[in-house]
Amino acid sequence: KQWYQRRVRVIAYGQSDEYSFVFKRSSTLYSRRASKIISTVCSMFTSHYVYNWSKHCTTPLKYPPSFDGRVVLYPTERDLRNYLSWRQADCHINNLYNTCFWTLVQRGGLTTSEAEKRLNGSFSADKNEIMFTEFGLNYNDEPEVYRKGTTLVWGSVTEEESKRKRKVIEVLHCDIIGDTFWEERPSLIS
Repeated sequence: KQWYQRRVRVIAYGQSDEYSFVFKRSSTLYSRRASKIISTVCSMFTSHYVYNWSKHCTTPLKYPPSFDGRVVLYPTERDLRNYLSWRQADCHINNLYNTCFWTLVQRGGLTTSEAEKRLNGSFSADKNEIMFTEFGLNYNDEPEVYRKGTTLVWGSVTEEESKRKRKVIEVLHCDIIGDTFWEERPSLIS
């Protein structure tokens, strides 16, 4: 969030260890040199990740994290939106698998090999059925942060005393695949 506040101007989306930072098409950051942008993004993201780790996690880091990165120039706003939608769909697929896998291991008594074998070739409906039928778990009751990932966008708040608006970062765990998110924020990618 802190790094986003200083550099990213439009939207960021992340889940697990995969984060996407979207800059305005008109951005002149580092004269738009891809190598400079990506090296700085990875460096700043990693350092903020380490710096803020203890604010969010009680378990100490066991090894220094590192992140890779790439710069992608999407030709149209539709392509960018499709990319972000794909990232969120991937979040759901990965989390559903992991939630079912660890439920089978921790509550079902399966070994990790047995759980992997049981889920091999399964579809989303199969995983939902396993969790609901065998463990009484409804995947839709899982917190949205795990099912949807995290989206950061600029918002504004009005200060009570001065009535002035100031920019703030909104941390959202919502659907970005459908139209509603984008219709409510038309300036994000236009």
